Amino acid sequence: MDADRVFRGSIPALYDQYLGPMIFSPYADDLVARLAELRTGRLLETAAGTGVVTRALAAALPPDVSIVATDLNQPMLDHASSQLPSERVTWRQADAQALPFPDGMFDAVVCQFGVMFFPDRPRAFAEAFRVLRPGGQFLFSVWDRIEENEFADLVVRSVAALFPQDPPMFLARTPHGHHDVAALEAQLRGAGFGAPGVASLTRESAAPGALSAAIGFCQGTPMRNEIEAHGAGALAAATEAAAAAIAGRYGAGPITGRIRAHVITATRPDEARSAH
Repeated sequence: MDADRVFRGSIPALYDQYLGPMIFSPYADDLVARLAELRTGRLLETAAGTGVVTRALAAALPPDVSIVATDLNQPMLDHASSQLPSERVTWRQADAQALPFPDGMFDAVVCQFGVMFFPDRPRAFAEAFRVLRPGGQFLFSVWDRIEENEFADLVVRSVAALFPQDPPMFLARTPHGHHDVAALEAQLRGAGFGAPGVASLTRESAAPGALSAAIGFCQGTPMRNEIEAHGAGALAAATEAAAAAIAGRYGAGPITGRIRAHVITATRPDEARSAH
């Protein structure tokens, strides 16, 4: 659905404020650690969103690594660049399925929780392959099925109960709807990559309270577009219902829940080696 890729209005700021520390930062740190051997060169980030990973990259990588951060949604980039005024980062609006860069320009391409939004994922993988130098790495992450991600699962089920005839299913359909690792591996091989490495990581999701988690998912993602289609007052009612469900299970005050994702690493083969 086209609406699943629309991040505008107040969504970028709420996404960054509520979901950034709750579900994205734990995996950003892991992704950056996997790039520890990158000491010089160029790195491309696709689907950079509000810059959670970009900020981690800029803080951890040596200054001789330049960073180009891209996203399809200009409002997301506008927010991200306002949070990280750094000369080493170039912000650029770009479609990951048609990258505006020459062949072999980058030493690494990273994409945290973005490939689920690509309408043509094999094409996006082929573009990542094209812009990588031989031996360059492509690292990306996808969420596991929604049942393995406790807050998101509870939000979807509690909000669906309000609108049983047309439940807002964005979270289950898109962020958590592309967890088939075998399919991803096949698409990467089809793009020319070598055998990918897969790490399935369970982490702890923390929020200051149930309302914070509910706002993040209901108001800080394109789920909001589906909820608001139900009319005036729907967004407030959905947020209330989600917060009540989370508080009912996890209690008042600070809360924690399980999150689970797959981190995939693929390498563009060296030409000489791939010729044999």
